[in-house]
Amino acid sequence: MKKFLPWIIIGIVVLGLYSWGKGFNNTAVTLNEGVKEAWGNVETAYQRRNDLIGNLVKTVQGAADFERKTLTEVIEARAKATSISIDPNNITPEQLAQYNQVQGGLSGALKSLLVTVERYPDLKANQNFLKLQDELTSTENTIQTQRTRYNEAIKPYNIHVSKFPNTILAGLLNFDDKPYFNAEAGANKPVDVEFDFK
Repeated sequence: MKKFLPWIIIGIVVLGLYSWGKGFNNTAVTLNEGVKEAWGNVETAYQRRNDLIGNLVKTVQGAADFERKTLTEVIEARAKATSISIDPNNITPEQLAQYNQVQGGLSGALKSLLVTVERYPDLKANQNFLKLQDELTSTENTIQTQRTRYNEAIKPYNIHVSKFPNTILAGLLNFDDKPYFNAEAGANKPVDVEFDFK
C-alpha cells in the first residue's frame, strides 16, 4: 500500500490542478462571451445612430439655405466613426480610447447640426425632422446604457482573470484584462451655455 501512496498523491494533485484549470478556463470563456455580447450591443447602438444620422442629413439637406459646412462636418465625422472596428477579444485601452474619440467627434458634429437647425423654423416644424431628432435622443440614451452594461460585463471578467492564482493561467491562456469605457475627453469641464436672443 505504501508503494502506491506517492502515485495516489500525484493523482490527487493532477486531478486538483486539472479541475482548477478547467474551472478557470470555463468561467473565463463564459465571462468573455458576456463581454463580447455587451460590446456587440454597444456597436449595435452606435450603428443605429449612424443610420439615423444618414436620414437626418437627407432631411436637413432639403432646406435650400441650410449651412453646408455643418452638414459636411457631420457626414465626415460619421464616415470616421464607421471606419473603426474593434475585436472585443483583443481590445486594448488605446483602441477603445480612439473609438471613443471618434464617436465623441460625431456626437460633437451632431450637436452642432442640431444647434444650427434652431435658426430654421421651417425645418424645426418638419415632422420627419422632429421624429428623427426624437429617435436620435432615444438612441443616445441607448448608447449610454449599452456602454454602462459593457463596463458591467467587464468587471467580473477582469476580477476573475486578475485574482491569484487565476492570474497565472490567465497569462498562459491569453485572458488579458479588458479596458473600460471612460468619459470622453473634456467631459469633466463645465458646459458653456450661451443664449442668443437676437
